[in-house]
Amino acid sequence: MTEIVLKDIFKSYDQTEVIHGVDLKVESGKFLVLVGPSGCGKSTLLRIIAGLERITSGDIFIDGQEVSNIPASERGLAMVFQSYALYPHMSVYKNMAFALENLKMEKSIIDEKVRNAAKLLQIEGYLERKPKALSGGQRQRVAIGRAIVRDPKAFLFDEPLSNLDAELRVTMRKELSALHEKIGGTMIYVTHDQVEAMTLADQIVVLNEGYVAQSGVPLELYNNPNDMFVAGFIGSPKMNFIKVQVNKKNDNFFLKSGSLNVQVSDLSLESNDSFSIGSRPEHILICKKEESDIVARVDYSEQLGNETYFYCSTDKMKQLIVHQAGQYKVSKGENIYLRFDRENIHLFGTDEKVILNKIIK
Repeated sequence: MTEIVLKDIFKSYDQTEVIHGVDLKVESGKFLVLVGPSGCGKSTLLRIIAGLERITSGDIFIDGQEVSNIPASERGLAMVFQSYALYPHMSVYKNMAFALENLKMEKSIIDEKVRNAAKLLQIEGYLERKPKALSGGQRQRVAIGRAIVRDPKAFLFDEPLSNLDAELRVTMRKELSALHEKIGGTMIYVTHDQVEAMTLADQIVVLNEGYVAQSGVPLELYNNPNDMFVAGFIGSPKMNFIKVQVNKKNDNFFLKSGSLNVQVSDLSLESNDSFSIGSRPEHILICKKEESDIVARVDYSEQLGNETYFYCSTDKMKQLIVHQAGQYKVSKGENIYLRFDRENIHLFGTDEKVILNKIIK
């Protein structure tokens, strides 16, 4: 079990700063996922931890030892790459054994480690095959097996599932989660796929343009985002955002946009203040006309059997995404009446920072 700590990490390429004072703690035995859009710095941060990139300033600690100037080969970490990086001319067995052979380890010990890892990953029958004779999922297992045999202090994964098809990615997510339970090692995983982040992580770190936007357990980020970026990035489809203004009536305050009128209490508001409210697709409900907040026109719908997505528009909103359980037969261009779940409306300021994560009428 290994704890990894980053303190005030900066990274620049010439005059361009790409990592801006990141602080991060990966607790021993945890599965931490770095997630964010392309170019946010997540792979750079992983390579910094691995020792493949030098930091401009800051400190890196592995089990309490400062390792910023220690080369990658001496940090005791194992990295699994997106491209698998297998030796094409070697068998699966040789690929997994190669690093141990370079360490002059006894053949009997190497054989035991390779076969134990192969059994764990269910690739025992492929040990004599070359990588070209394997499927993408099998190659990924070999790459993971090559990391396991080294008994590393921690495992680093750089978008390991992005080259796989959708169905296989689901299977491999389950296998990675099961692997973490079996071996109990510290794992740091990079992805741009927030579904992978939500399903795999003990802790998610959301990066945005080289900064940590928010860190926490998956449902904490989903239910209590710090800002509109996190609210929009975590969740699929993303949260709906609506610009509103404050109206005062009989000492009560309302957030208004067109026919949408949401009462708010216990907040210091001024008439005509501008905000944004956020509502997830599953928190916008189809209802009767007399119960509705707004009427929306259906521009497109996705019928998925057990659930339905509506992509709607109103006079004030170009797109509003609604998610309903079950099957709904609604034609393109038809109007539907919608009500916003008051207990699941988020309020954001003009700076896009959260003001309140629950508005209760």
